[in-house]
Amino acid sequence: MIASTAIPLSLYVHLPWCVRKCPYCDFNSHQRPATLPEDDYVAALLADFELELPFVQSRPLQSIFFGGGTPSLFSGAAIQRILDGVRARAPLAAGCEITLETNPGSAEFDRFEGYLAAGVNRLSFGVQSFDDEHLRRLGRIHGSDEARNAFRLARAAGVDNINIDLMYGLPGQTLSGAVADLQAALELAPEHLSHYQLTLEPQTVFARNPPADLPDDESVVDMLDACQASLHEAGFEHYEVSAYARPGRQSRHNRNYWLFGDYLAIGAGGHSKYTTATGVRRRARQRTPSLYLRSAGTPAAWSEDRQIAVSELGFEFMLNALRLRQGFPLDIYAERTGRELALEPGYRQALARGLLEVDAGQVRASELGYRFLNDTIECFLS
Repeated sequence: MIASTAIPLSLYVHLPWCVRKCPYCDFNSHQRPATLPEDDYVAALLADFELELPFVQSRPLQSIFFGGGTPSLFSGAAIQRILDGVRARAPLAAGCEITLETNPGSAEFDRFEGYLAAGVNRLSFGVQSFDDEHLRRLGRIHGSDEARNAFRLARAAGVDNINIDLMYGLPGQTLSGAVADLQAALELAPEHLSHYQLTLEPQTVFARNPPADLPDDESVVDMLDACQASLHEAGFEHYEVSAYARPGRQSRHNRNYWLFGDYLAIGAGGHSKYTTATGVRRRARQRTPSLYLRSAGTPAAWSEDRQIAVSELGFEFMLNALRLRQGFPLDIYAERTGRELALEPGYRQALARGLLEVDAGQVRASELGYRFLNDTIECFLS
């Protein structure tokens, strides 16, 4: 039996439209219509949230994350209505982290002020590169100067917690180019950096027509090593596979995912995970915005609603928690899966192979286990 009320709860809000779909993107994003249906979509989100309230169980929301798509296509007034509607229906924790993803190509000073007034206290900029040719090949709608200007506008508006998304391993990118991209990001002095390799995800334009000049594996490893050294020197903590933060600025929302916390997800294609007295459930929404708009607030909006098999919980937990460099407290495993870690065959196997280590009640991947993280996680496949 799992005591669900002890498990932290977050909220994810999916705003699915963007100006143009990027060739590498496999997120549930759709080119915006001529007129963005702000009012109808806000009403749909709140009806969707209303249906999820039984799973709140009086727990305060620890974090809220507006993802997309490009959430910054929505006005400050729309974000205000969403957050006001959420606050009217569920408690927010003191200091609740509220993040909004934004595209530098859709950035305006007035919007940043409006988001702050609505309660947003953290922005995440999808920059990806500060090289204009790389941005063009990635299908981004902004240039490097726009990215710098958008960041400075956000600072001028009063935003004091900003993440920059940055890629490496881009078509035609060299080691010096990857390091130059990172240095350009560091010059802006963000609080957080998400630094990840370009991957060719299925069902994307790049997967169907891969760029011919992608760096080879050895070059990509060299880029990562050099960039990690620069981030360490700049005072960033490498706390998750692709996440780096200044002290005290780790993403609380993402940490809740990685520690197998609960999260409600509203919006087209949103995926919720929540714990009940009988087990852990997942619920997904219709991906197509038009279908979601017609059905939000009713079970017809769900494309999936299932309980995770008990035998799968160990793998699902480790798939997330072992991404954290510091790992997880031993007692959290039982709290969030209802199982005893010491009794798991995969745990004993990973320890015996030197892939896991335990220190003062904290379980983490060893240096070997973190280097071969997929092998470590696969120990827990039933």
